[in-house]
Amino acid sequence: MELFYRKIGEEGRPLIILHGLFGSGDNWQTLARSYAEDHQVYLVDQRNHGRSPHADEFSYQLMVDDLTKFVEDHDLTDVDMIGHSMGGKTAMLFASEHSYALNKLIVADMAPKPYPVHHQKILEALTTADLRALGSRGAVSKHLEQLIEEEGVRQFLLKNLYWKNKGELAWRFNIPVLNREIGAIVDETNQQICLTDTLFVRGSESDYITDEDQFYLSHYFPNSELETIKGAGHWLHAEAPETFLAVTRTFLEAL
Repeated sequence: MELFYRKIGEEGRPLIILHGLFGSGDNWQTLARSYAEDHQVYLVDQRNHGRSPHADEFSYQLMVDDLTKFVEDHDLTDVDMIGHSMGGKTAMLFASEHSYALNKLIVADMAPKPYPVHHQKILEALTTADLRALGSRGAVSKHLEQLIEEEGVRQFLLKNLYWKNKGELAWRFNIPVLNREIGAIVDETNQQICLTDTLFVRGSESDYITDEDQFYLSHYFPNSELETIKGAGHWLHAEAPETFLAVTRTFLEAL
């Protein structure tokens, strides 16, 4: 699959950034401009997200295969990689299969373990949104508000809403497939031990990486370290961008 991407910066090592569930590379553009001071930054939309193609087949192995093709097609070597949430799982699995292609790996608020399904309200809100009947962004927003209390989550989702030809609203993510495969998205992957230098970054207000999870981190990524950003939740790169940028750039620049 040919993945959509945006490239920012022309000098330095390549840096691939992978977004999380319901996101896209566009969510990272502000940070990407800072990383681009010493990296060639590739903001990649994973399959069934953003401007990349929709497909009925969806799994972490397929996303790793897509990413492998992307790296090969662009002749990228000595790659740095950042993956958040779902993108973190893609990045971890890619690293275990293709560590030769990587320089350093950063995983934002995700551990190599299974999680319970916890996106039911979001998926219900999305699957019950009749875009043709609603007819406007404002009406869609009001519909989401009935099931999703957090305004920040609603605004995040609405960034994926766009006008197709003839004034028809559509989502950039593939809701039917994501709804069907949500169990696999939160489940564990076929993770193998990876020796790539790795930084795990978690938010102190998030429970995606607990203290007990350090067993998983050190087992699968023996050359890893863990940093905690105080006051941040799961979307730590958006909630504390300056701190996230400082922590990750220090790691990337270290010899």
